[in-house]
This record gives sequence, C-alpha cells and structure tokens, in this order.
Amino acid sequence: MKITALLVLKCAPEASDPVILSNASDVSHFGYFQRSSVKEFVVFVGRTVASRTPPSQRQSVQHEEYKVHAYNRNGLCAVGFMDDHYPVRSAFSLLNQVLDEYQKSFGESWRSAKEDSNQPWPYLTEALNKFQDPAEADKLLKIQRELDETKIILHKTIDSVLARGEKLDSLVEKSSDLSMASQMFYKQAKKTNSCCTIL
Repeated sequence: MKITALLVLKCAPEASDPVILSNASDVSHFGYFQRSSVKEFVVFVGRTVASRTPPSQRQSVQHEEYKVHAYNRNGLCAVGFMDDHYPVRSAFSLLNQVLDEYQKSFGESWRSAKEDSNQPWPYLTEALNKFQDPAEADKLLKIQRELDETKIILHKTIDSVLARGEKLDSLVEKSSDLSMASQMFYKQAKKTNSCCTIL
C-alpha cells in the first residue's frame, strides 16, 4: 500500500483549471529519469480529476494499478494518488483530514488564489509519510487490526494453554468442577476417538 501524491486545489466553477494550493509527492519508487515526468503527470491528472469532481462529492478513478481519490468540499478539493491496495475508506478519511488541516492553517485565504502555489506546506509532506499505513488514517481499520491480533490469541487450543508436561487427562481427574458422569464421559469419548486416530 503506497501513497504517491497528495494535492490540495481550489476548484472554482468560474475558473477553467483548478489552482494547485499545495502539492506533496513521493516518487522515490520510480526510476530516476521517470520522476519528473511522474510529477507532471500527477499534476495533470490531479487537476483533471479535481475539475470533474462536483462540489460536496467524492470520487475514485482507476488508472492501471493506481487509484486517484478526490474530495471536493465546496470548492476546496483534496486529491490523493494511491496504489490499488490502499483501502478506499482510509483514503477518503485521509483526504478529509487534509482538508480540515488546510482550513485550520490557512482559513478562507484559498478562495482568493489565482495561480498555482509552489510554497511547501509541511503538514502535507508529513501526512504523505505518516499515512502510508492506512490504519493511521482510519481509526476503525486500526481497531479492526487490533481485534484480529486478539482473535489469533484466542484461537490457541486448550493444549497450548496448559503448562508444560500437564495433561488434560490429569486435570480432568483432579477437577472438582466435573461430576463423575462428566469425567466418565470424557474418558469414554477419548477412548472411542483413539481407535480412529491413525498414527
């Protein structure tokens, strides 16, 4: 799972092309001579997808092994370039956080932007690195991952929980919780099952 780029754009209906307010990309996994072309392609596709995302809408566009996710919040648009394996819910959660942070940092100043900004915004670069793990962007995914780890622990058999050298048979005999009938049932079931075991 990889995030290649994040962009924040102004998408005004009266403007022909969206204005890039901030741009961060990680093209290190591309060949050295391809990197500048990839950055240009990111800007081109980001502008195109942003211009075709209606206000208050989200959309995802598939291109080869990448997905471009866009969220237009009333003219302020965030676009993310992720690989196909990055969860969609995490992607939109990330884009929502980026727009929240942008508005906290810059307020409504983006509305007056007329041309692309080359000024770096440190938060966008940090987000690009931090949210490479989708669980960071999506708290539900993080909780699900923790639950999965807990489930693995619960799937251990009773034999693996018992102390070394301790046998279930001896515990059954020592147990005061089991009636004589239950102990006899356990022994009979074990004897019956042992004839069917192939060694």
